[in-house]
Amino acid sequence: MRTFSYFILTAYTIASLTACGFHLRGPSEIPFKSVYIQGNTLTISTDLKKSLNISNVMLLPSAEGAELLLELVGEENEKRILSLAGTGTVNEYELYYRVHYRTKLIGEPTWSQINTIESRRDFTYSNQALLAKNQEEEKLNENMHRDVIDRIMRKITALKKQVQ
Repeated sequence: MRTFSYFILTAYTIASLTACGFHLRGPSEIPFKSVYIQGNTLTISTDLKKSLNISNVMLLPSAEGAELLLELVGEENEKRILSLAGTGTVNEYELYYRVHYRTKLIGEPTWSQINTIESRRDFTYSNQALLAKNQEEEKLNENMHRDVIDRIMRKITALKKQVQ
């Protein structure tokens, strides 16, 4: 009987979500057909190119014919101590990941100002669980990279809307 109740509750929840128009976010609808990425090779460069490809944007080997030029200026990783225990050992860290980039639309004479996108995460630390905490830090870094890529994609989408 309990399983049947969970089934009914799950079916009701799914029906409610679909009735209100909820749907998973798909790939970003980038209003550019072609992009040329130049500048430094960053940690997120490969994943950013994959995201653009998924959004049906052609990555060109040169700036010629590109609707948008995207220059990856640099990136920064930072790990700060957030709190200490009474014994002087670290309790919490704060992770930062920043990407600096600028854009230029086809036909525009100048580049945009350098934009910075930052992602930040806090995590607790324990010497007793060193391996687990190192894995947690890696996952948080991956999550911050994904967050920055998503935000760059949204900024690129908004860039075309501003021009029109």
